[in-house]
Amino acid sequence: EKEIWNRERLSLQKSLKQADAELSKLRAELRSEAFLRELGSDTENAVLRRIYGKYLRAESFRKALIYQKKYLLLLLGGFQECEEATLALIARMGGQPSYTDLEIITQHSRGFTRFRSAVRVSIAISR
Repeated sequence: EKEIWNRERLSLQKSLKQADAELSKLRAELRSEAFLRELGSDTENAVLRRIYGKYLRAESFRKALIYQKKYLLLLLGGFQECEEATLALIARMGGQPSYTDLEIITQHSRGFTRFRSAVRVSIAISR
């Protein structure tokens, strides 16, 4: 019964997200149509269209940066896990560092690790 309820809840949440996405898309279309209707003469129209095109490109660029940031965070998280596994393997082989178990190496909380990864990404991007 709980499983059926969870499936139904997930499907409803999914449909709600799709409806929200469609609503925001329709609002953006409505704003752009209203904006284009309000334009006056042809010269002003051309200038405003050019400015609006620049705005749309900038917004697209901003969204692309958000996706790149998420990708980098995932990439750094995977790199860190791989590095920790490598250090644990080296420790088991008798080399440096002297930690003998992966659990000792991964004693930081997930939130701390994500924060540190985000800081490193922001430093890399600013450089």
